[in-house]
Amino acid sequence: MSAAPSGARPAPLTAVFAALGDDTRWQILVRLGAEPASASALSTEFPISRQALAKQLEVLRGAGLVEAERHGRELRYRAVGAALGEAARRLERVASGWDERLASIKAAAEAAAPAEAGAERRGE
Repeated sequence: MSAAPSGARPAPLTAVFAALGDDTRWQILVRLGAEPASASALSTEFPISRQALAKQLEVLRGAGLVEAERHGRELRYRAVGAALGEAARRLERVASGWDERLASIKAAAEAAAPAEAGAERRGE
């Protein structure tokens, strides 16, 4: 049974990037990507208090990067790739736009270089 509704709206992308902007949360996410774990198990692996760990997990859950499922009396957390996938797709679109701009600048610079070289040879 999931602790979060499966039909929940995805978190805004800003929440995803804010969550990923903290080294501890990033390490927790990487750890949960390898294998689901309870907060109790995670608390033995990270040098932070249980209260701080709970806050970090809540930020990750709020960003849609982590889900919690109840197993008996404990919640087991696991990484969820959908939010990361959406962030990666959006970053790729931004990167693609910059690649196109840089290619245009390079082409313009290369086209201008022969004209400048010719002007220098003529003493202009």
